[in-house]
Amino acid sequence: MADRHAPAYVHVETVEGFGAVGLRPLAPEDDATTVHAWVSEERAAFWGMNGLTRDRIAEIYAHLATLDTHHALLAELDGVPVALLQTYEPAADRVGEVYAVESGDIGVHVLIAPADERGPRSGWSAALMGVFASYVLLGLDRRRVVVDPDVRNTRAVDRFLRQGFEAGPVVTLPEVDLPDVYLPEKKAQLAFLRRETAFPG
Repeated sequence: MADRHAPAYVHVETVEGFGAVGLRPLAPEDDATTVHAWVSEERAAFWGMNGLTRDRIAEIYAHLATLDTHHALLAELDGVPVALLQTYEPAADRVGEVYAVESGDIGVHVLIAPADERGPRSGWSAALMGVFASYVLLGLDRRRVVVDPDVRNTRAVDRFLRQGFEAGPVVTLPEVDLPDVYLPEKKAQLAFLRRETAFPG
């Protein structure tokens, strides 16, 4: 009998030197403990979930799962969770208020898990970002990716620029205060990656 908990991957890609990376929809209840451990670390402060309980994180992602415009995916390397990828329609997000949204745009948020017992692996972040770009630009047939890291998160900004993203303007994302979602105002560095840049020819 098949394991009913076996993940249904929406994208699988073999990364030379690392293994098979699969993306699957995040299961709010089953994956909350994993995500809670990641976002509770100081290195993940810019993700904005420091101090939240595991149950609150499960609630947030359960709410996200009800939306047609925002999606959370867990990346697994050979079945082990290694990153969180969130995709969203910019026109349905606060970022759409601060730049001119183009047809074919998709927004992403990326959180890479801390290194495991093997320690940091050279080239891993870039390889993972390449898988994400392949999924959103080719798999979802989008023309351009937009990211909005906090301007203080220089590591994330640098990572995107090294990946081929082009820096856009620095903007102030407005506060969001809704029953299910609260996001404080954020000064962000926009950056964009066009499909023809990531996958020329």
